[in-house]
Amino acid sequence: MVERTTERLCDTYDRKLFSETRDRLIQEKQAPKFSENATSVLTMRYFQKDSEGKPIEDSRGLIARVAAYIGMAEHTYNKDGEKVYSTIEDFYNIMAAGDFLPNSPTLMNAGRENSRGLLSACFVLPVEDSIDRIFSAVRNTALIQQAGGGTGFAFDRLRPTGDRVSSSGGTTSGPISFMKVFSEATSAIQQGAFRRGANMGMMDITHPTILSFIYAKTNNNSFGNFNLSVKITDKWMEEFLKDRDSPHIVVNKRDQREYYIPRGTDVKAYGLGNLISAEVGKEVPQNSYTKGEIWDMMMRNAHHGAEPGIVFIDKMNRDNPTPEIGEIEATNPCGEQPLLPYESCNLGSINLGNFIIGEQGNRKIDYERLGKTVELATRFLDDVVDVNNYPLEEIDEISRGNRKIGLGVMGFADMLTMLRIPYGSEESFKIGRDVMGYIRKTGDKTSENLAEERGVFPNYEKSIFKEKTKRRNAATGSVAPTGTISIIANSAGGIEPLFALVLTHKDGEGNKRLRIDRNLENDLREEGFDDQGIELILEELKKRKSLKDIKGIPEWMPKVYVTAHDLIPEQHIMMQAAFQENTDASISKTINYSNDASVEDIGKGFILAYE
Repeated sequence: MVERTTERLCDTYDRKLFSETRDRLIQEKQAPKFSENATSVLTMRYFQKDSEGKPIEDSRGLIARVAAYIGMAEHTYNKDGEKVYSTIEDFYNIMAAGDFLPNSPTLMNAGRENSRGLLSACFVLPVEDSIDRIFSAVRNTALIQQAGGGTGFAFDRLRPTGDRVSSSGGTTSGPISFMKVFSEATSAIQQGAFRRGANMGMMDITHPTILSFIYAKTNNNSFGNFNLSVKITDKWMEEFLKDRDSPHIVVNKRDQREYYIPRGTDVKAYGLGNLISAEVGKEVPQNSYTKGEIWDMMMRNAHHGAEPGIVFIDKMNRDNPTPEIGEIEATNPCGEQPLLPYESCNLGSINLGNFIIGEQGNRKIDYERLGKTVELATRFLDDVVDVNNYPLEEIDEISRGNRKIGLGVMGFADMLTMLRIPYGSEESFKIGRDVMGYIRKTGDKTSENLAEERGVFPNYEKSIFKEKTKRRNAATGSVAPTGTISIIANSAGGIEPLFALVLTHKDGEGNKRLRIDRNLENDLREEGFDDQGIELILEELKKRKSLKDIKGIPEWMPKVYVTAHDLIPEQHIMMQAAFQENTDASISKTINYSNDASVEDIGKGFILAYE
């Protein structure tokens, strides 16, 4: 690939102005009131350090650095310096309060000395069917992951194992062998990267090497930094649901020849030569796999190790905002951001637990302040596109062309406990729809206003919005898992239920941190428990995940302080569906099953998700 050479704002911004703005914020603004856990994480991974590895900034310096750097984009559209500074102050305030935080690469890299300046978290890179293109993609992966980004790939374009290679006269080793190269490259760069590298690998269910893909992570440590998902079309699902016994047909994309896969095939060592040609008019071999059997393979592996996942690829492309530019073929590692080849997206999350007002018994969502925060966060993320330093010209072109941003949420479970609404109840689903609907409506309106102020995104005329609504961004919403930033914000992750009320968090470096639910102690005090009583309850909660069966707890508390393991899978799925209704990208959400869940239970969950 060609290195990006085009002059961009990230190359030409006034470094002196940035430094002056950052220093002014440090002098004038109050320091963030981050928790001890948050400060520990920031010190370890986010603060700038000197040559000896000692921090040379604190929480206030970090937030000031990020706000000032992102705010440099504002000078492009507004020549009133003090008005621009006021906007930058607003950026500082919403981050310092923990109301909003951008994805980790932005916190790590924005304004940092000697940084590549990559601010996006999500990328999809094409893997094309040639040695040169494959290893170019490996190199590009290393550049992205070294700066803290995650990468997704579709391996559909690679010819199947055993297919001929015309240039050498031999046969190809197939997609799985090349996936291992990507995995090894990720492992190799992790030592010097800001955070652990992550990949998403996808393959179409009709690819001839699909069995090897389905079993790639069983008894194999080669893909520890990969999530794997099988892409399934509506046609395949409809045929499977109608007739489980219908034959499963795979297609070699190189020549469009169709094949059956014989039963008993060695899933780890078969090639094209082991398949049975599906010639027109020829009777279906009795010993070939059916769709139902392929489905069962996926479900058994998902039951065993939670993978592979399933992607309903036609649904994603029906919602593709720029179909004239290309088709969506993969997502980022956690699945919340479907992207075109070379496309990227920068994410940010609003901490919903910070937007509850009123006394107990009369609490409500502060929609007015939430709306103002959404407006600022949308503006912030749009500015990120301008100051971002993309590693490749192809990524630069399509990312700026579509200007996708992903504004999501964290702390939804905190919001529910403060409102005393049980997670998984019908009322909680309604709150999810209402809150995300409000965020989407406000984010879209802000994007429309930015289009009037700054112009539409360059690929607007090739989008679904042309001749309808002017927009600055091809997409505005996405719900990420918010792993580390939820620790910084002291919130529950994404739209997940509380995993446990008291837990020990162990990071990638082996450091352990005790995390106590942000609202639990306050509610226990309101119920009359003293320090000693609270301490005893917290000690009990270190041994178990919920308040159930702890003596003396008020009846309402176990019902409201619902943890992931108190819920049935259908409740998890319905919550994801509630948020997906108002999210124009996708959702990262864990579906928890009990230890005694069967393979059939897993299958029912996937079918419910499809429905």
